[in-house]
Amino acid sequence: MQYFVTTEALAIQKTDCIAVAVFEQGQLSTSAQIINSLDNNIIEKLINQGDISGKPGQTLMLHDINGLSSPRVLLVGCGQQNKTNESDFNKATTALIKTLNKCGASTATSCLAEITVNERTKGWNTRQTIIAAGAALYQYSQTKSNSKPQDNPIEQLSFLAENDEVAELEQAVNSGQAIANGMDLARNLGNLPGNICTPTYLAEQAIDIGQRFDSITTTILEEADMEKLGMASLLSVSRGSREPAKLITMEYRGSGDDRPVVLVGKGLTFDAGGISLKPSQAMDEMKYDMCGSASVFGTITAIAELNLPINVVGVIPSSENLPDGDANKPGDVVTSMAGHTIEILNTDAEGRLILCDALTYSERFDPAVVIDIATLTGAIIVALGSHATGLMSNNQPLADALLQAGNDSHDRTWQLPIWDDYQQQLDSNFADIANIGGKEAGSVTAACFLSRFTKKFNWAHLDIAGTAWVGGKAKGATGRPVPLLVQFIQNRIAANN
Repeated sequence: MQYFVTTEALAIQKTDCIAVAVFEQGQLSTSAQIINSLDNNIIEKLINQGDISGKPGQTLMLHDINGLSSPRVLLVGCGQQNKTNESDFNKATTALIKTLNKCGASTATSCLAEITVNERTKGWNTRQTIIAAGAALYQYSQTKSNSKPQDNPIEQLSFLAENDEVAELEQAVNSGQAIANGMDLARNLGNLPGNICTPTYLAEQAIDIGQRFDSITTTILEEADMEKLGMASLLSVSRGSREPAKLITMEYRGSGDDRPVVLVGKGLTFDAGGISLKPSQAMDEMKYDMCGSASVFGTITAIAELNLPINVVGVIPSSENLPDGDANKPGDVVTSMAGHTIEILNTDAEGRLILCDALTYSERFDPAVVIDIATLTGAIIVALGSHATGLMSNNQPLADALLQAGNDSHDRTWQLPIWDDYQQQLDSNFADIANIGGKEAGSVTAACFLSRFTKKFNWAHLDIAGTAWVGGKAKGATGRPVPLLVQFIQNRIAANN
């Protein structure tokens, strides 16, 4: 879908539909008041009749309003006036897009960006509408032989603006479209089955992205290359699979020789748990264990589309984790690239085994900061559910910047401690460190494990096991935390200017 900004008066808008906000207790947005006055208070009458109450996500389509060039007006409920929160707004914009898509309108103008959403700007409302539209219109069809993607009648959405708001809203449109595209890429990669989306497939997609953007250079390390580098921890995971591991790097250069932000994305394209086999129930969802890498793909693509003035490196260790005669066994000891020996007490704690070598590898880029993104622990779902991403860091200013970016983008994080007190849970009688720390504080001890490999740079860990996908009837990848990561990078650019 295409997005535009318009300053044309509502009455003369030549579009298939105009969407305006209505609130509970019969309150009308500014644009709804204008339309209401054109046709004998028609909106007030419909509210008084009980046709729409203004609850978030309610919609009511009107036709042939006097004084309008547009043949349709869509009323969209947005909750309580001046108390609309981000969740209400997301419900409203999702309902807006889905209704427009079903009604046959090919063009529409949205006036919802004018409403007050906490302390958000009109630009934020605009960008968030586009992100919500991407989620509402997303369809997976790649492996469906007897169906094709449904046509989306809505082709163009414009945002009403005053003349002095055009620059802000056009910037928001560009940013929202790039983020939505990055999220779609992350969703597509996450939703693909493990027999298609293998480490080799991910490497091929990275090469394609490097060919698409001149600003991105892609490098693929094979297992022989990793062996020379001493990545025995990473390679120990891939031993149980017939699919060769890959170490993928995508270097985006947008700002001379500045030190880069390094994003390390866990790329376990299928995780059966290895010898410590997972239960069969919902094991199909372990194709989503590469959503950390998918978010890096999406973020790199978004910043390249926006041509942002910053250097960013994506590092993606990719493997499968399967049971096999050559797979890791509980009690095995391997040596990481950093030289630390690791006792593998649970082969299903494999993400940290591939991430630790990737973190060590990141040192060569002289990073300003390193952020790893991983579906690392089920414990984070117990702690935070599916609303917030878990955040742990060895540098509080970096953690604060990610918390701020999460609030700014409404792709939120919550910080957990990685105090030294927890490190003793990783003690081993037979190696420098064990790969699990027992039942208590599982997400924290996983991050503590990774922290052992981050002494040379400022680092943060994002555990997205609860936010990267949803299960049940609506099963699918979410595209998170692409909005968070892009916002973090945009905030970092703004802070340095």
